[in-house]
Parts: sequence; C-alpha cells; structure tokens
Amino acid sequence: MKTLRGWTAVLGAALALLALPPGPEAFTARIGQPAPEITGGPWINSEPLSMEKLRGRVVVVEFWTYG
Repeated sequence: MKTLRGWTAVLGAALALLALPPGPEAFTARIGQPAPEITGGPWINSEPLSMEKLRGRVVVVEFWTYG
C-alpha cells in the first residue's frame, strides 16, 4: 500500500508540473521569423508543397505517432 501511495504522489507531482504554463520564451522564440519548411510525408491530395507555394493559405498540419 505504501508503494501505491508513493507512485500516486509522484504521478500527482508530474501532472502538476505539466499543468504549469510554459515560460514566455516558448511563445517569443519564433515571432517575426519565417516558418521552417515542412518536411516529411506523405502529402495527401497534392504533391509536396514548399512554404512559398503555401504563402497566404490556411494550412492544417496533422501529426501522428505510433508507439
């Protein structure tokens, strides 16, 4: 039972740290900088496009991970 309480405390502390908002540097690092090129794939319903071809358009990027 002590082990379960210990793990609960550790999990609670980790969740509390994750709930903290990121520092201001997380939001100011790329302001005023051009977006990096989008690499990877596959592209669905089009050929791969460069940032120049996407300029002025709304772009949805969906990230998937398996693991």
